[in-house]
Amino acid sequence: MQKKLTISINEEVYAGLHNVIGRRNISEFIESLIRPHVIDKELEAAYQRMSKDEAREAEALAWVEGTLGGISDETR
Repeated sequence: MQKKLTISINEEVYAGLHNVIGRRNISEFIESLIRPHVIDKELEAAYQRMSKDEAREAEALAWVEGTLGGISDETR
């Protein structure tokens, strides 16, 4: 789940974020910088171990691909 956060930054930094990172990528960029400082290292290690489980990843990929097939049939 995503949460909205309002922060204040210097005008030059704000302009730099838009120029370098791009308007739609700022949140992801900031989160990638902050995440290692606030997420439990054990949890991160557990996710990395899970990602190396090839059978689990193959099952997850098959599930995702199965659900994406139905999306193209939906009307907007």
